[in-house]
Amino acid sequence: MALAMRIRAARIRAGFSQADLASKIGVSRTAIANWESAKSRTRPSSERLEAICHLAGVSWEWLATGRGTATFTSDSILAMDVDLVEDPVERRLLALFRQGNSAHKEALIALLESGMARQR
Repeated sequence: MALAMRIRAARIRAGFSQADLASKIGVSRTAIANWESAKSRTRPSSERLEAICHLAGVSWEWLATGRGTATFTSDSILAMDVDLVEDPVERRLLALFRQGNSAHKEALIALLESGMARQR
């Protein structure tokens, strides 16, 4: 997982918006957005990374390098958070999809593909 994704995952799991985290570590919301962008070459300083670790409850090694475990204060990172799913409807769909058995998943895919084909 890239640094941008680790920063975003840590922030989301800690329950902070970009503005919240920015305020807590003394940077602009745009700085956080840039750090979380896969296309940006902007990286936080080691002091800022340390502050994010402290606030989000993650290990320095994981956030800075991707090695080791995140050691979130909760049990684990939700896959939906790592997938960067923000739309509530998409989150519900993904959660239900992941709970279904193979037959349910195939039926749902067929239904969606059929609906999409009709729209074209």
